[in-house]
Amino acid sequence: MLTSKQRAQLKSIANGIDTISQVGKGGIGEQVVKQADDALTAREIIKVRVLNNAPGMVREMAEELAEKTGSEVVQTIGTKFVLYRANKKDPKIKLVKE
Repeated sequence: MLTSKQRAQLKSIANGIDTISQVGKGGIGEQVVKQADDALTAREIIKVRVLNNAPGMVREMAEELAEKTGSEVVQTIGTKFVLYRANKKDPKIKLVKE
């Protein structure tokens, strides 16, 4: 579970990263889950865009993908959301302690 300080830290990091994936009319399929899972392992933090034709709201899509990848939703803004999952073997982001 992320603290408010850690969430704020991750939000500031997310500002500088590009969207790496998008969810369209197919929703959260196997391909989206695999792409997000691989990216989280490599980067720890990813930004995903939800297209207008996606079968749900941005928050729903974020929570579903987070559940399927074992990550946490950092934030949702407009049509985008940010996920974070710590890489235990090779951590890239050092989170602040509360």
